[in-house]
Amino acid sequence: MSSTPRPLRKLGFLTIGLFDADDPGRGHETTLEVIELGERLGFDSAWVRHRHLQYGISSPVAVLAAASQRTRRIELGTAVIPLGWENPLRLAEDLATVDVLSGGRLNPGVSVGPPMHYGQVKEALYPDTADAEDFGYERVRRLLDFVRGKPATDFSGVEGFEATRRQAHTEYSSDVVQPHSPGLGRRLWYGGGSLSSARWAGEHGLNFLTSSVVKAEGPDDTRDFAEIQLSHVRAFRAAHPDGAAARVSQGLVVVPTDSASPQQRAKYEEFAAKRLPRTTSPQGPARLLFAPDLVGTSEEIAERLHAHAAFPEVDEVAFALPFTFGHEDYVQILTDMATELGPALGWRPGASV
Repeated sequence: MSSTPRPLRKLGFLTIGLFDADDPGRGHETTLEVIELGERLGFDSAWVRHRHLQYGISSPVAVLAAASQRTRRIELGTAVIPLGWENPLRLAEDLATVDVLSGGRLNPGVSVGPPMHYGQVKEALYPDTADAEDFGYERVRRLLDFVRGKPATDFSGVEGFEATRRQAHTEYSSDVVQPHSPGLGRRLWYGGGSLSSARWAGEHGLNFLTSSVVKAEGPDDTRDFAEIQLSHVRAFRAAHPDGAAARVSQGLVVVPTDSASPQQRAKYEEFAAKRLPRTTSPQGPARLLFAPDLVGTSEEIAERLHAHAAFPEVDEVAFALPFTFGHEDYVQILTDMATELGPALGWRPGASV
Protein backbone atom coordinates (compact mmCIF):
# COMPACT_ATOMS: atom_id res chain seq x y z
CA MET A 1 0.00 0.00 0.00
CA SER A 2 1.64 3.25 -1.10
CA SER A 3 1.12 6.67 0.50
CA THR A 4 -1.36 8.90 -1.29
CA PRO A 5 -0.33 12.56 -0.92
CA ARG A 6 -2.87 14.71 0.91
CA PRO A 7 -2.86 18.51 0.58
CA LEU A 8 -1.97 20.14 3.90
CA ARG A 9 -5.34 21.25 5.23
CA LYS A 10 -4.50 22.53 8.73
CA LEU A 11 -1.30 24.30 9.78
CA GLY A 12 -0.63 24.48 13.51
CA PHE A 13 2.23 24.98 15.93
CA LEU A 14 3.14 23.78 19.42
CA THR A 15 4.90 25.74 22.18
CA ILE A 16 6.05 24.79 25.67
CA GLY A 17 5.56 28.27 27.15
CA LEU A 18 8.81 28.60 29.08
CA PHE A 19 9.10 31.23 31.79
CA ASP A 20 11.61 32.64 34.28
CA ALA A 21 10.98 31.44 37.82
CA ASP A 22 11.50 35.00 39.08
CA ASP A 23 9.03 36.47 36.57
CA PRO A 24 6.49 33.80 35.54
CA GLY A 25 3.93 36.39 34.46
CA ARG A 26 6.07 37.62 31.60
CA GLY A 27 6.62 34.12 30.25
CA HIS A 28 2.92 33.34 30.26
CA GLU A 29 2.18 36.68 28.59
CA THR A 30 4.73 35.87 25.88
CA THR A 31 2.96 32.56 25.23
CA LEU A 32 -0.33 34.40 24.78
CA GLU A 33 1.37 36.87 22.43
CA VAL A 34 2.70 33.96 20.34
CA ILE A 35 -0.82 32.51 20.07
CA GLU A 36 -2.17 35.92 19.04
CA LEU A 37 0.58 36.15 16.41
CA GLY A 38 -0.38 32.71 15.13
CA GLU A 39 -3.94 33.85 14.59
CA ARG A 40 -2.82 36.99 12.73
CA LEU A 41 -0.60 34.86 10.49
CA GLY A 42 -3.52 32.59 9.61
CA PHE A 43 -2.52 29.43 11.49
CA ASP A 44 -5.40 27.02 11.99
CA SER A 45 -4.33 25.90 15.46
CA ALA A 46 -2.05 26.70 18.39
CA TRP A 47 -1.11 24.01 20.89
CA VAL A 48 0.58 24.17 24.30
CA ARG A 49 2.61 21.52 26.05
CA HIS A 50 2.05 20.50 29.67
CA ARG A 51 4.83 20.50 32.26
CA HIS A 52 4.63 19.82 36.01
CA LEU A 53 7.20 21.08 38.53
CA GLN A 54 9.15 22.69 35.67
CA TYR A 55 9.37 26.21 34.25
CA GLY A 56 6.81 25.53 31.54
CA ILE A 57 3.02 25.62 31.40
CA SER A 58 1.62 23.56 34.28
CA SER A 59 -2.00 24.58 33.66
CA PRO A 60 -2.64 24.62 29.91
CA VAL A 61 -6.40 24.73 30.35
CA ALA A 62 -6.08 28.00 32.30
CA VAL A 63 -3.68 29.44 29.71
CA LEU A 64 -6.01 28.51 26.87
CA ALA A 65 -8.93 30.06 28.74
CA ALA A 66 -6.98 33.33 28.63
CA ALA A 67 -6.07 32.76 24.97
CA SER A 68 -9.73 32.17 24.12
CA GLN A 69 -10.52 35.74 25.17
CA ARG A 70 -7.69 37.24 23.10
CA THR A 71 -8.40 35.36 19.86
CA ARG A 72 -11.48 34.79 17.73
CA ARG A 73 -10.72 32.09 15.17
CA ILE A 74 -7.65 29.95 15.88
CA GLU A 75 -8.23 26.50 17.40
CA LEU A 76 -6.58 25.95 20.80
CA GLY A 77 -5.11 22.59 21.78
CA THR A 78 -3.16 20.75 24.46
CA ALA A 79 -0.40 18.37 23.40
CA VAL A 80 -0.72 16.72 25.73
CA ILE A 81 -2.28 16.66 29.20
CA PRO A 82 -0.87 13.61 31.06
CA LEU A 83 -3.95 12.14 32.72
CA GLY A 84 -1.94 10.57 35.52
CA TRP A 85 -1.99 13.99 37.16
CA GLU A 86 -5.73 14.56 36.63
CA ASN A 87 -9.15 13.60 37.91
CA PRO A 88 -11.14 12.88 34.73
CA LEU A 89 -14.41 14.30 36.10
CA ARG A 90 -12.87 17.60 37.18
CA LEU A 91 -10.87 17.86 33.97
CA ALA A 92 -14.03 17.30 31.92
CA GLU A 93 -15.64 20.26 33.68
CA ASP A 94 -12.65 22.50 32.99
CA LEU A 95 -12.39 21.46 29.34
CA ALA A 96 -16.10 21.99 28.71
CA THR A 97 -15.97 25.42 30.37
CA VAL A 98 -13.08 26.60 28.20
CA ASP A 99 -14.70 25.14 25.10
CA VAL A 100 -17.83 27.16 25.80
CA LEU A 101 -15.75 30.30 26.44
CA SER A 102 -13.84 29.79 23.19
CA GLY A 103 -16.91 29.25 21.07
CA GLY A 104 -16.10 25.60 20.38
CA ARG A 105 -12.39 25.96 19.49
CA LEU A 106 -10.80 23.71 22.11
CA ASN A 107 -8.89 20.58 20.99
CA PRO A 108 -7.81 18.74 24.15
CA GLY A 109 -5.02 16.24 23.69
CA VAL A 110 -4.33 13.70 26.45
CA SER A 111 -2.08 10.74 27.20
CA VAL A 112 -1.81 8.00 29.80
CA GLY A 113 0.91 6.40 31.88
CA PRO A 114 2.31 7.01 35.38
CA PRO A 115 3.36 10.60 36.09
CA MET A 116 6.99 11.33 35.35
CA HIS A 117 9.21 10.64 38.40
CA TYR A 118 6.19 9.08 40.09
CA GLY A 119 8.23 7.73 42.97
CA GLN A 120 9.19 11.27 43.94
CA VAL A 121 5.74 12.87 43.55
CA LYS A 122 3.23 10.18 44.45
CA GLU A 123 2.96 11.15 48.11
CA ALA A 124 2.13 14.73 47.14
CA LEU A 125 -0.20 13.73 44.31
CA TYR A 126 -2.00 10.67 45.72
CA PRO A 127 -1.08 10.38 49.43
CA ASP A 128 -3.79 7.81 50.18
CA THR A 129 -4.22 5.97 46.88
CA ALA A 130 -0.78 6.04 45.21
CA ASP A 131 -0.51 2.27 44.90
CA ALA A 132 -4.11 1.81 43.75
CA GLU A 133 -4.25 4.39 40.96
CA ASP A 134 -4.85 3.08 37.43
CA PHE A 135 -2.84 5.02 34.85
CA GLY A 136 -4.01 3.07 31.81
CA TYR A 137 -6.53 3.67 29.05
CA GLU A 138 -9.47 3.44 31.48
CA ARG A 139 -8.61 6.98 32.62
CA VAL A 140 -9.08 8.27 29.07
CA ARG A 141 -12.31 6.34 28.66
CA ARG A 142 -13.73 7.97 31.80
CA LEU A 143 -12.81 11.43 30.54
CA LEU A 144 -14.27 10.69 27.13
CA ASP A 145 -17.54 9.46 28.64
CA PHE A 146 -17.90 12.58 30.80
CA VAL A 147 -17.10 14.93 27.91
CA ARG A 148 -19.57 13.15 25.64
CA GLY A 149 -22.37 13.50 28.15
CA LYS A 150 -22.64 10.14 29.88
CA PRO A 151 -23.99 10.39 33.44
CA ALA A 152 -21.48 10.99 36.21
CA THR A 153 -24.06 10.27 38.94
CA ASP A 154 -27.43 8.59 39.33
CA PHE A 155 -29.04 11.75 40.74
CA SER A 156 -30.56 14.73 38.99
CA GLY A 157 -33.37 16.99 40.05
CA VAL A 158 -34.17 19.76 42.47
CA GLU A 159 -31.82 20.67 45.31
CA GLY A 160 -32.92 22.37 48.53
CA PHE A 161 -36.33 23.43 49.82
CA GLU A 162 -37.59 25.65 47.04
CA ALA A 163 -39.05 23.08 44.67
CA THR A 164 -42.27 25.07 44.17
CA ARG A 165 -40.53 28.16 42.80
CA ARG A 166 -39.91 28.83 39.14
CA GLN A 167 -36.88 27.07 37.57
CA ALA A 168 -34.95 30.32 37.25
CA HIS A 169 -34.90 30.61 41.05
CA THR A 170 -34.46 26.94 41.90
CA GLU A 171 -31.24 24.97 42.26
CA TYR A 172 -31.21 21.96 39.98
CA SER A 173 -28.67 19.14 39.94
CA SER A 174 -27.57 17.50 36.67
CA ASP A 175 -26.41 13.93 36.25
CA VAL A 176 -23.96 14.94 33.47
CA VAL A 177 -20.97 17.28 33.50
CA GLN A 178 -21.91 20.93 33.23
CA PRO A 179 -21.52 22.91 31.16
CA HIS A 180 -22.03 20.39 28.39
CA SER A 181 -20.38 21.28 25.08
CA PRO A 182 -21.82 18.87 22.49
CA GLY A 183 -19.01 19.08 19.92
CA LEU A 184 -16.12 18.70 22.35
CA GLY A 185 -16.14 14.91 22.29
CA ARG A 186 -15.36 14.97 18.57
CA ARG A 187 -12.36 17.21 19.23
CA LEU A 188 -10.64 15.09 21.85
CA TRP A 189 -7.19 13.82 20.83
CA TYR A 190 -4.97 11.02 22.07
CA GLY A 191 -1.21 11.49 21.97
CA GLY A 192 0.46 8.16 21.35
CA GLY A 193 3.75 6.78 20.13
CA SER A 194 3.04 3.05 20.06
CA LEU A 195 1.07 0.75 17.80
CA SER A 196 -1.25 -0.29 20.63
CA SER A 197 -2.04 3.35 21.47
CA ALA A 198 -2.80 4.12 17.84
CA ARG A 199 -5.23 1.20 17.63
CA TRP A 200 -6.89 2.02 20.96
CA ALA A 201 -7.42 5.66 19.96
CA GLY A 202 -9.00 4.57 16.69
CA GLU A 203 -11.27 2.00 18.31
CA HIS A 204 -12.60 4.66 20.71
CA GLY A 205 -13.22 7.31 18.05
CA LEU A 206 -10.57 9.75 19.23
CA ASN A 207 -8.35 11.88 17.01
CA PHE A 208 -4.65 10.93 16.97
CA LEU A 209 -1.65 13.14 17.77
CA THR A 210 1.70 11.89 16.54
CA SER A 211 4.89 13.62 17.59
CA SER A 212 8.64 13.44 17.05
CA VAL A 213 8.84 10.35 19.28
CA VAL A 214 7.68 6.80 18.50
CA LYS A 215 8.32 3.45 20.09
CA ALA A 216 10.13 0.63 18.32
CA GLU A 217 7.96 -2.45 18.79
CA GLY A 218 10.72 -4.85 19.80
CA PRO A 219 14.44 -5.62 19.59
CA ASP A 220 14.03 -6.89 16.04
CA ASP A 221 12.22 -3.75 14.81
CA THR A 222 14.73 -2.18 12.41
CA ARG A 223 12.36 0.29 10.74
CA ASP A 224 13.24 3.97 10.79
CA PHE A 225 11.16 6.64 12.53
CA ALA A 226 9.05 7.53 9.50
CA GLU A 227 8.16 3.90 8.72
CA ILE A 228 7.07 3.27 12.31
CA GLN A 229 5.01 6.47 12.38
CA LEU A 230 3.34 5.50 9.12
CA SER A 231 2.35 2.12 10.60
CA HIS A 232 0.73 3.96 13.53
CA VAL A 233 -1.25 6.27 11.24
CA ARG A 234 -2.55 3.35 9.22
CA ALA A 235 -3.37 1.23 12.27
CA PHE A 236 -5.28 4.14 13.82
CA ARG A 237 -7.38 4.74 10.72
CA ALA A 238 -8.00 1.03 10.19
CA ALA A 239 -9.51 0.87 13.69
CA HIS A 240 -11.42 4.19 13.56
CA PRO A 241 -15.10 4.38 12.57
CA ASP A 242 -14.25 7.22 10.15
CA GLY A 243 -11.59 5.16 8.38
CA ALA A 244 -9.38 7.18 6.04
CA ALA A 245 -11.12 10.40 7.12
CA ALA A 246 -10.07 10.02 10.78
CA ARG A 247 -8.03 13.01 11.92
CA VAL A 248 -4.28 12.66 12.48
CA SER A 249 -1.91 15.51 13.33
CA GLN A 250 1.86 15.23 12.95
CA GLY A 251 4.10 17.17 15.35
CA LEU A 252 7.68 17.19 14.10
CA VAL A 253 10.22 19.86 15.14
CA VAL A 254 10.43 22.14 12.10
CA VAL A 255 12.55 25.31 11.86
CA PRO A 256 12.40 27.26 8.58
CA THR A 257 15.23 29.73 8.05
CA ASP A 258 14.01 31.79 5.08
CA SER A 259 14.10 35.15 6.90
CA ALA A 260 16.47 34.14 9.72
CA SER A 261 19.63 36.12 10.38
CA PRO A 262 23.00 34.39 10.01
CA GLN A 263 23.22 34.23 13.81
CA GLN A 264 19.79 32.60 14.05
CA ARG A 265 20.62 30.07 11.35
CA ALA A 266 23.82 29.09 13.18
CA LYS A 267 21.91 28.69 16.46
CA TYR A 268 19.20 26.56 14.84
CA GLU A 269 21.68 24.31 13.10
CA GLU A 270 23.68 23.85 16.31
CA PHE A 271 20.48 22.95 18.19
CA ALA A 272 19.57 20.28 15.63
CA ALA A 273 23.10 18.89 15.46
CA LYS A 274 23.25 18.37 19.23
CA ARG A 275 19.99 16.38 19.12
CA LEU A 276 20.83 14.34 16.02
CA PRO A 277 22.71 11.45 17.74
CA ARG A 278 19.55 10.38 19.60
CA THR A 279 17.81 9.76 16.25
CA THR A 280 20.16 7.04 15.03
CA SER A 281 18.87 4.17 17.19
CA PRO A 282 16.16 3.40 19.79
CA GLN A 283 16.85 5.00 23.15
CA GLY A 284 16.44 3.51 26.64
CA PRO A 285 14.44 0.54 27.93
CA ALA A 286 11.28 1.82 26.21
CA ARG A 287 13.16 1.82 22.86
CA LEU A 288 12.06 5.33 21.92
CA LEU A 289 13.01 6.57 18.48
CA PHE A 290 13.28 10.30 17.82
CA ALA A 291 12.78 12.11 14.53
CA PRO A 292 15.54 14.42 13.29
CA ASP A 293 14.73 18.13 13.59
CA LEU A 294 14.09 19.74 10.21
CA VAL A 295 16.13 22.95 9.79
CA GLY A 296 16.54 24.77 6.48
CA THR A 297 14.70 26.85 3.93
CA SER A 298 11.02 26.18 3.45
CA GLU A 299 11.78 24.64 0.05
CA GLU A 300 14.29 22.26 1.64
CA ILE A 301 11.96 21.32 4.49
CA ALA A 302 9.02 20.76 2.12
CA GLU A 303 11.17 18.42 0.06
CA ARG A 304 12.15 16.44 3.16
CA LEU A 305 8.56 16.24 4.36
CA HIS A 306 7.29 14.99 1.02
CA ALA A 307 9.95 12.27 1.20
CA HIS A 308 8.86 11.35 4.76
CA ALA A 309 6.93 8.06 4.76
CA ALA A 310 4.14 9.27 7.07
CA PHE A 311 3.69 12.90 6.02
CA PRO A 312 1.89 12.23 2.70
CA GLU A 313 -0.94 10.53 4.62
CA VAL A 314 -1.38 13.37 7.13
CA ASP A 315 -3.25 16.57 6.28
CA GLU A 316 -2.84 18.34 9.64
CA VAL A 317 0.36 19.38 11.43
CA ALA A 318 1.29 21.00 14.72
CA PHE A 319 4.94 21.78 14.13
CA ALA A 320 6.81 21.94 17.45
CA LEU A 321 8.79 25.05 18.34
CA PRO A 322 12.16 24.25 19.97
CA PHE A 323 12.01 24.72 23.73
CA THR A 324 14.90 27.08 24.39
CA PHE A 325 14.73 29.77 21.70
CA GLY A 326 13.87 33.41 22.29
CA HIS A 327 10.66 35.27 21.47
CA GLU A 328 12.20 36.95 18.42
CA ASP A 329 13.18 33.51 17.10
CA TYR A 330 9.63 32.24 17.47
CA VAL A 331 8.30 35.28 15.61
CA GLN A 332 10.66 34.59 12.72
CA ILE A 333 9.96 30.85 12.65
CA LEU A 334 6.17 31.24 12.78
CA THR A 335 6.22 33.95 10.13
CA ASP A 336 8.25 31.76 7.78
CA MET A 337 5.99 28.78 8.50
CA ALA A 338 2.88 30.74 7.56
CA THR A 339 4.25 32.70 4.60
CA GLU A 340 6.76 30.25 3.07
CA LEU A 341 6.56 26.68 4.38
CA GLY A 342 2.78 26.35 4.53
CA PRO A 343 2.29 27.44 0.91
CA ALA A 344 5.16 25.16 -0.16
CA LEU A 345 3.15 22.29 1.34
CA GLY A 346 -0.04 23.31 -0.44
CA TRP A 347 -1.60 25.12 2.53
CA ARG A 348 -3.31 28.47 2.43
CA PRO A 349 -4.92 30.46 5.27
CA GLY A 350 -8.61 29.78 5.72
CA ALA A 351 -8.61 26.71 3.50
CA SER A 352 -9.85 24.46 6.32
CA VAL A 353 -12.78 26.71 7.26
